Amino acid sequence: MEFEYIKKFKKMGLGLFVHLGLYSIFQKGEWYYSVLNTEEQRQDYFSNIKKFKIAKSWAKDIVGTAKKLGAKYITIGTRHHEGFSLFDTHGLTDFDVMHSPTKRDLMQEFVEECRKNDIVPFFYHTLLDWHNKDFNDNFPKYIDYLIASVELLCKNYGKIGGFWFDGFWSKPYENWQFDRLYGMIRKYQPEAMIINNTGLDERGKVGHYEIDSVTFERGKPFDVSSEDGKERAGEVCNSLTDHWGNTKLDLNYLSVPYLIDLLIDCRYNGCNLLINGGVDKNGKMKSMDKATLQMFGIWVHKHEHIIRDCKPSKITADNALIFEDGKYYYAVIKNVPLIATLNVVEAKSLPRITIHSDKKVIEACCYDDKKAKIKIEKNSFAMPAFPYGVSMCARIVRFKLK
Repeated sequence: MEFEYIKKFKKMGLGLFVHLGLYSIFQKGEWYYSVLNTEEQRQDYFSNIKKFKIAKSWAKDIVGTAKKLGAKYITIGTRHHEGFSLFDTHGLTDFDVMHSPTKRDLMQEFVEECRKNDIVPFFYHTLLDWHNKDFNDNFPKYIDYLIASVELLCKNYGKIGGFWFDGFWSKPYENWQFDRLYGMIRKYQPEAMIINNTGLDERGKVGHYEIDSVTFERGKPFDVSSEDGKERAGEVCNSLTDHWGNTKLDLNYLSVPYLIDLLIDCRYNGCNLLINGGVDKNGKMKSMDKATLQMFGIWVHKHEHIIRDCKPSKITADNALIFEDGKYYYAVIKNVPLIATLNVVEAKSLPRITIHSDKKVIEACCYDDKKAKIKIEKNSFAMPAFPYGVSMCARIVRFKLK
């Protein structure tokens, strides 16, 4: 069984992940609180709520970045492990954005900006909590607080694309009352994707029937097969750097070619890619992250059809991944070199593509340049290199089988 809202999620293909919280002030990552050693340091951390001031144009900046990337949805942190809420908790806690200098419901601003731009809003919500003492002292009471918080997100912001939970792995043997949590979500948001991150150790695991998509945190995707009769989606989440939250000294950025390869692998395995871009303490996208995502977006927009409308094919090939749309087949080839004089670039061999089929390959052409000639010999052809002035990392050949 496959639900229509899951099919729609699969077709979106690419999303932007955004981490914003009190931790953004410190510029040391979203887990900074966990490395503090003394109670005095921890209390000082929480007191920084008085410095939490988000720019009024923050949501416009993030959604604009998502549009340039080609993302169809944004998953944003409403509350991370530190326990600070970016939405109006209506008295559940005073550790929220309404008690900071910002004094605005940031999630309201976020969903409004998303809807103006045809972007689907998703809510990340932590399951664990470093601020709420009941998490360790009275777990059933904490679960009441957790569910009441998520209920506010269900009721107060209109239709949401989904909920992305994280932190179950912190207490794997506790009674998290997921039947109750997921049942409440289905009551208010029956078509919301329910995603519960299984972390680095159990990528691709389901865990509960109501889960609509499995996760592959910082991992490689594989085919998501039905375990219990329910067809699910898969989603790889990764960050441009080693951290998810704002950092000052993390220079370990993923490259644009890596992101293109990862997106191709995700789509070939029927999974979405949720890529995290960093925001600063004011809620605005960091310049390096914005530039990287924009460059990645050039490839995404140029190959939109492959990402949204094609599915993995049962036809296989040497040195290529094959997709199809019902009319054409598409050979997606990675690491295609640039060709030019040896005074400009090093000589590189061109990958040779062999399509494994009893049928004959016909009408083969480059998807991005119909004038590029492709000579077919027994269902095999050399991938045309990029001409000087163009280097897009991956290239696609469209063809038919007769």
